[in-house]
Amino acid sequence: MPLELELCPGRWVGGQHPCFIIAEIGQNHQGDLDVAKRMIRMAKECGADCAKFQKSELEFKFNRKALERPYTSKHSWGKTYGEHKRHLEFNHDQYRELQRYAEEVGIFFTASGMDEMAVEFLHELNVPFFKVGSGDTNNFPYLEKTAKKGRPMVISSGMQSMDTMKQVYQIVKPLNPNFCFLQCTSAYPLQPEDVNLRVISEYQKLFPDIPIGYSGHETGIAISVAAVALGAKVLERHITLDKTWKGSDHSASLEPGELAELVRSVRLVERALGSPTKQLLPCEMACNEKLGKSVVAKVKIPEGTILTMDMLTVKVGEPKGYPPEDIFNLVGKKVLVTVDEDDTIMEESVDNHGKKIKS
Repeated sequence: MPLELELCPGRWVGGQHPCFIIAEIGQNHQGDLDVAKRMIRMAKECGADCAKFQKSELEFKFNRKALERPYTSKHSWGKTYGEHKRHLEFNHDQYRELQRYAEEVGIFFTASGMDEMAVEFLHELNVPFFKVGSGDTNNFPYLEKTAKKGRPMVISSGMQSMDTMKQVYQIVKPLNPNFCFLQCTSAYPLQPEDVNLRVISEYQKLFPDIPIGYSGHETGIAISVAAVALGAKVLERHITLDKTWKGSDHSASLEPGELAELVRSVRLVERALGSPTKQLLPCEMACNEKLGKSVVAKVKIPEGTILTMDMLTVKVGEPKGYPPEDIFNLVGKKVLVTVDEDDTIMEESVDNHGKKIKS
């Protein structure tokens, strides 16, 4: 199957298509619908392609004891973990409202389905693609059911081994060929030494028929830009309106100025990646005319002389003449006219010059 896929209607990823940039709002909205809308608009204004949330049906994601356990963190929105999560969780109608708002703003909208029932809701919501969070990447029954829905999938690889990712590929590929992997390390904020961008290249070798991307939890934008330079075709970063807000994700999130700069930098790098063909470019012609060198006579060379290396040197010459890379091909050839010392050796001044071999 192709290395490219249509992740959203009319928006392809992979190949030579621009990197698809996901602004991960997650639950950084503080449980406030108006804040969530402001973040959707911010993502659009900064140039991201997609605004993404995290949807859970809490009784299907957590067991009873997990929801009842005390939660006394400074980031807590309730006395128990269940109260905390319920404060942050939007209901179905609110999700529909956010989806309509994203459509008005003009940005793609989706969410990570954090359990199988959440995936069912998102499928009903008709999101363009499913995001599989790292916590469900080794949840093989979940992966099978999600893949069978037929929507494109973006699968993060945090907390997983390469052996597990190979299993994920083998499970998903026969059911749904339209998916990609994101290199990811699940730490917030992520330290540079734990990023392991080289895994992107390893994925490209092991899974050459799917796009590879990067989901970053580091601070700043440099590492994410480097991921794109290494070939990441999907890039996901958490965003926030204020890093000082309550919530463990904010410190690893980008504020509006950073997100805008990330998008600008990614697009700049994509332009700079250019072509793998190395050749003299039109933009280099002026420099080449001014500074490009030619073969020059080190001594006076009378007409009929057979050239040797000790007669030749390389300088910036006027006019431009025989190119330096072909100097060795001149040895053993006869000059047809006298060439004065320090004069450029012109191609037409050498016998059989047309048969020289370009290096």
